[in-house]
Amino acid sequence: MGLDAARMKRRPLLSVVKLGGSLFEADALDALLDASAWRGAVVVAGGGPFADAVRAAQKRRGFDDATAHRMAILAMEQSALMLAARRPDLRPCATPEAFAAARGRGAIWLPARMALEADLPASWDVTSDSLALWLAITLGAAQAVFVKAAPAPAAEDPKTWAESGLVDPYLPLLAARYEGRVALIGDASPTALDQALDGLERRAA
Repeated sequence: MGLDAARMKRRPLLSVVKLGGSLFEADALDALLDASAWRGAVVVAGGGPFADAVRAAQKRRGFDDATAHRMAILAMEQSALMLAARRPDLRPCATPEAFAAARGRGAIWLPARMALEADLPASWDVTSDSLALWLAITLGAAQAVFVKAAPAPAAEDPKTWAESGLVDPYLPLLAARYEGRVALIGDASPTALDQALDGLERRAA
C-alpha cells in the first residue's frame, strides 16, 4: 500500500496546526511541517516577516486597522506559499471544497479567499491565531494546536495564554464556542506536536 493510500485508509480526524511566524527561522521548522503533513493536518502559517512589514508600514503611514487587517491576511498568504514550496506534501487549499478533497493528506491554508470574508473584528486583536481557530470551527476540526517558540505555560487555558501574550486577545472568545480541543505546544517541539496529532488519531481509531 502506498503512502497516500495508507493515509486515506486511516482517515484521521482533522487537526488544524498553527505555526507562528517566529518559527520560520527555527531549526525545527522542517520537522514541524513533516509531522503535520504525515498526520494529515491543516497548517496555518503566521504572517511572520510579512506581517511585521505591515505593522511597520502602518506605523509610518498611519492607515486604519481595517486596512492593516486585510494586509496582514495577505501576509499570511505569502507565508503559506513559502511553506508550501518548502514542503510540497502540504497541499495549498483556499476553499472548504479544496480542504475536503485534501482530507487525510495534509494541507496548508491560503487564507485570503476565506479570511477576508470572515465575520471577525478587523483589528490587531485578531491575528493568525484567531484566524486559525476560526478555520478549525469552519472546517469542523477536532482539535486546534498552536505551536510556539516560547515555553508553554502550565495552564491549559486560552485566557491565560492571551494574558501571557502567547495568543491574540480575541482567541479566548472563539475558544469558548469551539467544540474541539485546543492545545498549545511550546519550545517549537516536533515531538510534542506529533504526540498531539497521534493522540487524536488514537482516539478516532
